[in-house]
Amino acid sequence: MQLQKSYEQHESGTLYLVPTPIGNLEDMTFRAIKILREVDLIAAEDTRNTRKLLTHFEVDTPQISFHEHNTQERIPQLVDKLLGGQSIAQVSDAGMPSISDPGHDLVRACINANVPVVPLPGANAGVTALIASGLAPQPFYFFGFLERKKKDQVAQLESLKNREETMIFYESPYRLKELLKNIATVMGEGRQVVICRELTKRFEEFIRGSAEELAAWAEETEIRGEICLMIAGNDNPEMPVEQTFDDLSVTELVEKLMSEQGLSSKDAIKETAKIRDMKKQEVYQAFHGF
Repeated sequence: MQLQKSYEQHESGTLYLVPTPIGNLEDMTFRAIKILREVDLIAAEDTRNTRKLLTHFEVDTPQISFHEHNTQERIPQLVDKLLGGQSIAQVSDAGMPSISDPGHDLVRACINANVPVVPLPGANAGVTALIASGLAPQPFYFFGFLERKKKDQVAQLESLKNREETMIFYESPYRLKELLKNIATVMGEGRQVVICRELTKRFEEFIRGSAEELAAWAEETEIRGEICLMIAGNDNPEMPVEQTFDDLSVTELVEKLMSEQGLSSKDAIKETAKIRDMKKQEVYQAFHGF
């Protein structure tokens, strides 16, 4: 058990998780600007992008790069600085730190080192898009980015198709067409889908309709910008069929476990013994006809 009192005096510095605008710079909070000015260092996903933000708000705090390719090197360095009394703000390119960026690993390292972690509220693309989508806002399930390869992506969609919550995804505009086709194939052409493009920016738009309609729209449209995609929950989820083995002989049960679960005969015999509350030797003899 660990108790963190965020605003009491600490020997170490504090890690602040500072959200940044997802498009419109006016969504930056007064508190976020204040923290960025007060900390000793800013750990940024892309220092070039963050420099534009800092320049706009006249923040001259030094930066250090912190992204998915240098976490193993950076995390010990940042924790050492925090333990030495420096305070650090972690920012991503847009929105909340730790969401689809390596901030979570830094948070865990700080918690393990008893360094206080203080989150600031602010812009979040998924929830912002959700409340204007027209789909049920609660409960919702945030997924983030799906796998890129078709086989892996289809498998993920298969595992999600019976969820009853509204599902939220992030996607590249270059992969959106294929994703929409996969959604229509796996979840059904009539499943309701909402795409939010360029959220909070000048060309923000919502495209609402069935998976079939949006797949057709995507085929005829040059898609650009940041994409947040939401899929309606399944109103009639398929309930898993409860397995029953009561009508099978011992041999049939072993064969069923081997064919459907890919078990070896040895493992299938062991599992059958558990199911039937028998000794493994008895199942072995029955299966091999001894």
